[in-house]
Amino acid sequence: MIAAVLGAAAGGGFPQWNSNAEACRRARNGDPAAKSRTQASLAVSADGSSWFLLNASPDLRRQIELAPFLHPRQGLRSSPIAGVVLTGGDVDAIAGLLTLRERQAFTIYATARVLATLDANPIFEVLARDIVGRQEIPLGRQTALADSSGLSIELFAVPGKVPLYLESSGVLPPIVEGEETVGVAVSDGRRRLFFIPGCAAMTPALAARLDRAELVFFDGTLFTDDEMIRSGTGPKTGRRMGHISNTGPEGAVAAFESLRVERKIFIHINNSNPILLDDSPERAIVEEAGWEVAHDGMTVSL
Repeated sequence: MIAAVLGAAAGGGFPQWNSNAEACRRARNGDPAAKSRTQASLAVSADGSSWFLLNASPDLRRQIELAPFLHPRQGLRSSPIAGVVLTGGDVDAIAGLLTLRERQAFTIYATARVLATLDANPIFEVLARDIVGRQEIPLGRQTALADSSGLSIELFAVPGKVPLYLESSGVLPPIVEGEETVGVAVSDGRRRLFFIPGCAAMTPALAARLDRAELVFFDGTLFTDDEMIRSGTGPKTGRRMGHISNTGPEGAVAAFESLRVERKIFIHINNSNPILLDDSPERAIVEEAGWEVAHDGMTVSL
């Protein structure tokens, strides 16, 4: 099984279009220690021929052009993209679907809640339903992917919240476990990887699921929970946004210390997070703890 990182950054990418922070300036100026990153998505395949996207980021068109294995191969119009698996209804997970609107057949896989979000917005009807299927995936049920040469997925709930555009004005959205935010386990029948780009906290059930995992791509949004507040880049904590921090007593590094995970990789990394910089002390801290930091073009084979 092959997993290719199409994008490793959180919403807005790195550098973010309106950010003049030092890290974004370094990326914009081509600093090799501040690699640019597009918004988070994986492409997975069992055979290198048929590919499935895990989330469709707003940067999808660019990501496809930078990934020759996703280019058309047959006839005047074709694509090796056989499907898109969605982990939630956030803009940075679904906006890229609109890039795939040229009457090319593929299947969207998601929970009933996320499919209802697409159904409620008529702009997604540009994905003609007679061409693009929408398949509901119940939580906890292993489901074979069409034309996948043996790939299957399981969606499972992780702590999260509703997308920002569905929040009620003036009401603090609760952190819930349901169909709003899910992780994906992808298997080829022999090996398995986990993709969890959004997660507000580690729970005993999630820890038990991930223990002894071969490969986990995990929410790396912020280094500290109050990072955006302290840096002046935003008014919200990571927890308020539905994201666990890298560090701290309840952060991802601490949560994974007792888990026997062969390879763990941070993905969905906010432009304010200093682990994006190869030469930062924060990068050294997470690497010392056994973590890798995803970058666009990174490929992992299982």
